[in-house]
Amino acid sequence: MGKHRSVRLAETIKEEVARIILEEIKDPRIGFITLTDVEVAEDLRYAKLYVSIMGSEEEVKNSLEALNRASGFVRSELGKTVRLRYVPEISFKYDQSIEQGAHISKLLREVGLKGDSADGEEKE
Repeated sequence: MGKHRSVRLAETIKEEVARIILEEIKDPRIGFITLTDVEVAEDLRYAKLYVSIMGSEEEVKNSLEALNRASGFVRSELGKTVRLRYVPEISFKYDQSIEQGAHISKLLREVGLKGDSADGEEKE
């Protein structure tokens, strides 16, 4: 039962934090961010929020730093909307999965294009 509750809480936190980042945080260092996943500890005291950030390495670094600096504010806003005995300590982690997926797709397209040209040569 504890696992089910942490999964439900993770989904609620994901929705609320996405709203808070979009509407409430006014830090100009925060760029284009997507909240990809939330992991909540079984005791509901800690939450890791995984974010994908579009931009250069410098922009990614600045955005992640700004998010971690704003974690106290995000936690307090979360406490106002989500009724819990203890609002989890939150930390933001960089998630590279979207970038890795895009890179793999690009490589597969390149291999597909090379494979098509090789097939065309054999048929002649």
